[in-house]
Amino acid sequence: MALFIYAGYDGPDGAEKRPGLRPRHLDHLSQLDADGRILFAGPLKDAQGTPCGSLIVMEAKDLAEARAIADNDPYTIEGVFERVDVFESLQVFPKTVTD
Repeated sequence: MALFIYAGYDGPDGAEKRPGLRPRHLDHLSQLDADGRILFAGPLKDAQGTPCGSLIVMEAKDLAEARAIADNDPYTIEGVFERVDVFESLQVFPKTVTD
């Protein structure tokens, strides 16, 4: 499995849509977390502390799978996010023990 960063950026009406869709969004992530594939997930906040996006660090087999996970998030499907970026990454810190 490779490491991916998935960042979703709220659209103009994202703040209004977010609360009603949050349970479905968390359920989507919980299914991945049950397999231990979510390393971090949380909201991005603006200068006033208001959620304006989400950042998820997860494991996936490849970019296509990571992109599919992002595309199937209820926040993406229902228009909370106006833009979603998915990148492969590599953990440098904290350092991990390897065999």
